Amino acid sequence: MAEATGTATIDQLIINSPCSEPGEHWKYHRETRVFTREPERRKAGYVRASESSRSFDDPGIFVELPLVNQIRPRVKAWGEADYPGATGITKRLIEHWRNNEQRESDRRFFFCQLEAIETLIWVVESAAWERVGIDIPGDGGEFTRLCAKMATGSGKTIVMSMLIAWQVLNKTTYPQDKRFSKNILIIAPGLTVKKRLQVLVPGSPGNYYSEFQIIPSGLEDKLRQGQTCRVVIHNRHKLDWETDEQVKRKRSVDKRGAKSDEAYVRDVLGEMASAENIVVINDEAHHAWRVPPKSKMAGVPKEELKNAANWINGLDRIHRARGILTCFDVTATPFAPTGKKSGGETLLGWVISDFGLNDAIESGLVKTPRVVVRDDGRLDSKYKSRFYHIYMDPDVKTDLTRKAEPQVPLPGLVANGYYFLGKDWLETAKKWKKSKQRTPPVMITVANTTYAAARVGFSFEHKKINIKELCEPEGILHIDSRVLDQA
Repeated sequence: MAEATGTATIDQLIINSPCSEPGEHWKYHRETRVFTREPERRKAGYVRASESSRSFDDPGIFVELPLVNQIRPRVKAWGEADYPGATGITKRLIEHWRNNEQRESDRRFFFCQLEAIETLIWVVESAAWERVGIDIPGDGGEFTRLCAKMATGSGKTIVMSMLIAWQVLNKTTYPQDKRFSKNILIIAPGLTVKKRLQVLVPGSPGNYYSEFQIIPSGLEDKLRQGQTCRVVIHNRHKLDWETDEQVKRKRSVDKRGAKSDEAYVRDVLGEMASAENIVVINDEAHHAWRVPPKSKMAGVPKEELKNAANWINGLDRIHRARGILTCFDVTATPFAPTGKKSGGETLLGWVISDFGLNDAIESGLVKTPRVVVRDDGRLDSKYKSRFYHIYMDPDVKTDLTRKAEPQVPLPGLVANGYYFLGKDWLETAKKWKKSKQRTPPVMITVANTTYAAARVGFSFEHKKINIKELCEPEGILHIDSRVLDQA
């Protein structure tokens, strides 16, 4: 039996090549608490918390994504048959992307990137009979949404550049084909992401089309010439607007009401204001979900509800005025809150491809999770469990969610956690220095609130954590997302 050959710990996390389809995966058996190395690809799915997930060694229950598991073999067979029904331009692009042998090692495309873009293309270009029995749910709105689920760090921006090249080059070559568009609207969740996505504008400094050779030789000019391609990138706040009620409350001489769809679209689209049949790309699309017709949802901040509603309602207005051909979503976490406990009903139903965090770890694409091993003999199993669920610990939960001043001491469990992590970091730093690594290891903290982040920063800056090497002021960088949003 599989359990008989299992192991309590994993000695080799990376077991697949990033440029090939995964051939193995680690499977955790909750009943026996062991891992087995399975000789096949992991099914598409995600882990949902269970009633016993507060136990240190219970990660939760694996939930399959039936639609993705149904689509995967069809896309693979479509490719093996040389993409029947695809246009000549599409076949040329795919052939170019798959020709990794002629690329520099740091410019090769990952399997997950190729699978994501080919799945999106398959839905649009494959013959109807290829998709018999495939029912992709919508979000309740009038325009089509398709979602690629990709782990953070697996190269979503590359996939977006492929998507834009595929759409624009096809529309330029076959102007009468209504499946394609040369007008692309990209919505980012914040200013930092918006700035990062400027690489998707053809001709911009460091653009991905040139940096990663997205376009085959001879087709580059088609993406850059004149008004052939228009790529507009906005922060989600650009989609906000004032309602009639908000306008009435303003003390202003201007008594005009809320903007019509036409005026709104001209303001949002700018240089693309006259375009029709627009392709929309939502980055971090889990922030863009259709809010139920009620003002409150348990556990969901009012601001989050407002932002999600404005994002989707703004796209609705664009669709009414100009038409959205297709809305392509990319995200690592395609879930929308429901106000209920976490469960399958929160998943965005239009997810059609999946390369999750475990897949990315096993392919060596993302940072490897680290477990503290240097604990001075004081880290027993009960303490480990408290660290594993630190935000839910009774001594931490209320303390770290309050609006406390930076100088307020961190809970003892958190301070001790930093000490243990710091000891592990210190040993790693010594090894790296001995091997003449020029850059030291970095410890990164992502806090639950900006108030908690400020307290963490204060603790390090004022040497409240007993690892002096981590408390040097010039080595501490505090990034405040609240300040970035206000900017």
